[in-house]
Amino acid sequence: MPALSEPITLAVDLVTDPSTWDREVLALGGHPLQLWGWGEVKAAGAWKAHRLRVTEDGQTVGLAQLLVRPLPAQFRALSYVPRGPVVAHHDGETAQAVFGVGDTATRNAVTNTVVQWARENVGGVGITIEPDWPAGTQLDLAGRRVAANHVLIPSTLVLDLTKSPDELLADMRKSTRYEIRKGARSGLDIRRVTDEAEVLRVLDVYKETAERAGFAIHHDKYYLDIHRELGDRSVLVATYLDDAPVTFAWCVNSASTSFLLYGGGTDAGRKATATAPTYWRTIEIAQEQGLVRYDMNGLLNDGISEFKKSFAKHTDELVGSIDVAFSRWYTTWNTALPTAKKVVRKLRRG
Repeated sequence: MPALSEPITLAVDLVTDPSTWDREVLALGGHPLQLWGWGEVKAAGAWKAHRLRVTEDGQTVGLAQLLVRPLPAQFRALSYVPRGPVVAHHDGETAQAVFGVGDTATRNAVTNTVVQWARENVGGVGITIEPDWPAGTQLDLAGRRVAANHVLIPSTLVLDLTKSPDELLADMRKSTRYEIRKGARSGLDIRRVTDEAEVLRVLDVYKETAERAGFAIHHDKYYLDIHRELGDRSVLVATYLDDAPVTFAWCVNSASTSFLLYGGGTDAGRKATATAPTYWRTIEIAQEQGLVRYDMNGLLNDGISEFKKSFAKHTDELVGSIDVAFSRWYTTWNTALPTAKKVVRKLRRG
């Protein structure tokens, strides 16, 4: 009878230095929402960020930026890991390392360790994790269940940036490809926005978009926090007509992944068919930075999702939201309280 493999024994410590944390997240192919700056954006509101480094024999095998939100009364707290944990790979599995998926044994051990840390150090109703892993990724997580409320939509479209620009264009719908090429021929004024005053002008475009489409957005400070805290990893691109922004696309980038946060446009921008060229410029920047994935961040049955789907002939599915309950109040929190839905909506907008 073959000997049983030894269980993986892991340790957890808290990283408190921003540059150290980001360096490790980037090295392991982590998602932009696992970067220090994103935790700071959320911490400016009702959340507190804990940066967990998981090690085996002194070597980092996983990372998780754990966001904790206080809840009223007996519910106490909710833990949330956006697009994590990030899991290291073993030799020969570099393709998986791009996505921070890791091998099965390490992935299971890291995820269970993160959940146990949250159970012991945070408690509350439970934890939600939303990993950046493709659907079907094996995960043996004690007490897991499908989350009643997801924050990030698991159905998305991920562009393969290892393809050439011509290959990416060939995968698009004819109309989108035409608008991008038309924009290049006509010399649209497409700029990367770095000045804070210009960010505020772009936010006026977003407000117009939100009012027209009927969705809620944050106050200006929230978006300015993204601009400040993510620094060079915040990629905001806008197209200008008569020196005024009329369309924009806003991504955050890690070393492997560009993640689309927001986009919008005015009537003038749509008439100028500037939307597709604006998004295309963020894709070009991601390729120039050597990234390998561009995630359109969620597909619903709406107009903006149809626009996103015009950039490729496929869609992608991630593993989705996974909950582990810590308390008997978990079910009440998820199914009976309007406050729970408000928390999810606020998270989803940000």
